[in-house]
Amino acid sequence: MVRARRHRGAHSSGATPQCNKYSLTLLRFFVTLRQHRFPASRVYQELDVDKVRAAGPAMLHSATELPRVLMELASLTWAWPLLARARRGDGHSVLVLPGFTAGDESTLILRRVLDAAGYQSVPWALGQNTGSLDLQEQLFHRFDSLTRDCDRKMSIVGQSLGGVFARELARQWPERVRQVIALGSPFASSGPETTNGLVSRLFQYLSGMTQEQMRDRMLGFAPEPPPVPSTAIYSKADGVVHWSSCLEYQGQQSENIEVHGSHTGMAMNPLVLHVLLDRLALPDGAWRPFRRDRGCRAFLYPTPEPLTEVTTCAS
Repeated sequence: MVRARRHRGAHSSGATPQCNKYSLTLLRFFVTLRQHRFPASRVYQELDVDKVRAAGPAMLHSATELPRVLMELASLTWAWPLLARARRGDGHSVLVLPGFTAGDESTLILRRVLDAAGYQSVPWALGQNTGSLDLQEQLFHRFDSLTRDCDRKMSIVGQSLGGVFARELARQWPERVRQVIALGSPFASSGPETTNGLVSRLFQYLSGMTQEQMRDRMLGFAPEPPPVPSTAIYSKADGVVHWSSCLEYQGQQSENIEVHGSHTGMAMNPLVLHVLLDRLALPDGAWRPFRRDRGCRAFLYPTPEPLTEVTTCAS
């Protein structure tokens, strides 16, 4: 039913039914015209794929990114004893990849938490993550040298751009990767439009790529999950990338987990660290989805968005 909006100057009670009559007539006309000019399948393809992930983060979230990071850092003072009670790890190695413009110092707290829980954290040791193609090649060589003679699989945790790289490492060497956990990683981005404008321009400057090259590079990543257990952690209050570009695609061993928090502070967010310790504690070959119904998790972790089906539009 279409309701006509009543203006402040309208006093007659008969104005609303008359407006309803004209509104319904116009609505039927435009619906009929659109159905004639745009078949249903074509409209669905345009809206479902091209527009859902075309927006950037909300301005309010971008403006409050730094204060929220400081709050997440401060919250570790009371959350640390709770994290220390997490199930002990089995000692396997965990490679930690930083986000764009960051280095190993940005993941120091995360790696200290992993070490305290019984894992062997491994820094990426490649300086500042500029996202350049040369740096990606160096990362591939480093991972190959780290795992070539190792008798145990290595897990990979990547923040933001580091998570995008982590998925590609797992795709290249699935037999060497135990699982991948991405923190606010825009691996499903359709282009630089899904990123904060300032960050997008900074990426162009540091990586040496144009917007067209950035789009080609992003679209060049396979949309399907890597052939290993994969967890995507995202926040709808992300102030750097649009949260929908961080959603995992449908797979046999893939999941989305929503948290409350910022983009930059995910590596020190107690809610994120709890998920990391829970996921990494799973035995190799016995992966299962994160359970929100245990204890107070249902109050701390929102119901995640459903996994997105990989679709191919017909030409």
